Amino acid sequence: LLEKKYDEVCEFCKKHKTRIHYVIYGILVTAYLAVVIAACSLNFQRALPLFVITVLAIFFICWDFLIAKYEDRISAFFSSGDRYLKKQWFWLKWVLCATLIVTITCWLIFDTTKQGSHQLISFGGLVMYVLLMLIFSKYPTRVSWRPVFSGIGMQFILGILILRTKVGFDLFNWLGIQIQTFLAYSDTGAKFVFGDKYTDHFFAFKVLPIVVFFSTVMSMLYHIGFMQWLIGKVGWIMHVFMGTTPVESLVAAGNIFVGQTESPLLVRPYLPYITKSELHAVMTAGFSTIAGSVLGAYISFGVSSSHLLTASVMSAPASLAASKLFWPETEKPLVTLRSGIQMAKSESKNLLEAASQGASTSIGLVANIAVNVISFLALLSFLDSALSWVGNLFDYPQLTFENICAYVFMPFSFMMGVDWEDSFIVGGLLGYKTFFNEFLAYERLSKLIQNREKGGSMYINGVKQYMTVRSEVIATYALCGFANFGSLGLVIGGLTSIAPSKKQEIADGAFRAMIAGTAACFMTACVAGMLTVPGLEVPCHILLGNASNFTDFPANSTELVECCWHLFTSANHSEEIFPGGNYSLNSWKVCCQILGQPAFHCP
Repeated sequence: LLEKKYDEVCEFCKKHKTRIHYVIYGILVTAYLAVVIAACSLNFQRALPLFVITVLAIFFICWDFLIAKYEDRISAFFSSGDRYLKKQWFWLKWVLCATLIVTITCWLIFDTTKQGSHQLISFGGLVMYVLLMLIFSKYPTRVSWRPVFSGIGMQFILGILILRTKVGFDLFNWLGIQIQTFLAYSDTGAKFVFGDKYTDHFFAFKVLPIVVFFSTVMSMLYHIGFMQWLIGKVGWIMHVFMGTTPVESLVAAGNIFVGQTESPLLVRPYLPYITKSELHAVMTAGFSTIAGSVLGAYISFGVSSSHLLTASVMSAPASLAASKLFWPETEKPLVTLRSGIQMAKSESKNLLEAASQGASTSIGLVANIAVNVISFLALLSFLDSALSWVGNLFDYPQLTFENICAYVFMPFSFMMGVDWEDSFIVGGLLGYKTFFNEFLAYERLSKLIQNREKGGSMYINGVKQYMTVRSEVIATYALCGFANFGSLGLVIGGLTSIAPSKKQEIADGAFRAMIAGTAACFMTACVAGMLTVPGLEVPCHILLGNASNFTDFPANSTELVECCWHLFTSANHSEEIFPGGNYSLNSWKVCCQILGQPAFHCP
């Protein structure tokens, strides 16, 4: 009897499987919405992130549903407008170009008046890199300018939203803080495996476990389909605005989140059918961005998380713009949206298997990072010793590999908008990144940032110890890419194993792709240089501590006023103020003199 009842229940479930699923999903969604409403009613400010995520999720679910169901009707609705634009495009493009030129000119005039002339150097650098890529283009007369200008335009739009608007800046700053908090959970595993003193070996036991943790999380997101969905949306935006093909758009979008050898796997079935220009774009996208797994490692060095996130996003359209300028499309692409392009799915059977595979996959990556850092630092030490010996023969013992690279890359760094005094240092960082890898460059940059935050003398024995904040920001963007000779072999080997029929084309175009990827990073740095607003160069407690002598720090200093307002605000209007933390009693006296505060703080 029980067996019969069991069979009846199983048959009923099979027959009404879809409805049962809908009922379960409905109950879960209702419960989730009830939780969101309850959290918002208790404390809306605290529940704001959850509310925003929920609204975005509902919007995109509705969007996907409407597109899937009414795609033909939506296309038919916009088809008349599309035909009109194509018909009037001959004269319309000249109107748009003229409007764009006038807008950029006016913006540069007003922005230069407000922010200073540094932005003009960055703009000149952007023009210079575009002209250089056009001169050395594979087919200079066949360049399609739509993806080039659209890519640079997307960079500007993203840069303005993130760097110049309070909402965008606060959003990416909040994201950066959340990522730092999230990555800190890797310390639990590292502490368990390596002991309480794991931070004594910072790189091996603190930085590399972050790579393992991030790889695990990315594998889980890939399994549930979130990464494919997100990459598809970003790729679709670039495809529509830039006019690039679906394959290169998806790979460029994928490189924001995954590595240069993983992103081509998203479109693996289509790689044998892509054109040479598309293949070049796929490789360039890999060279001009960094993987999410190593992003966490660079953040742990102390490099700004918000700027690293911004650089990763802005470099995606820049990679396609640089690629289409350096190797224009001369063939007819075979893979289009009409051919029904589909991204590869996860091979894991469940979420736990996906997590385990992600952790296992990271073993090779962690080992590769560790052995490369060991070998490159050893090689660099040997090169510096040999060059110093050669330099000593000519009474110049300071000759090092960094100095040579600094002189080579100094003009390029200056044209990005780096201060002339800092361009020598940034040139050396670019040399580290190009000839070795970006890990060494970011590690060196983090030391410069730490030196600035500690304060102290800017020059010791004629050697500059730290840079301005503006130079640090531009360097962060310029270094944010895998364009180096070590990655060149990695890309050739990885893509050849995925698409053996393209072996010769991959080998022929890889070096040009690395150059294009480097130029894309430089273009992103130029845009960042144009949009970066000068910030505080020295920490407030150091600035106020040195302000007792007003010959170096005049009372009308904007930096001092800003620091004093921050100091008074942080006091939270307490009844009685006692000097504490980083601030001394002298700091309070200085601020009382500068701001002339009659409030209870000063008495």
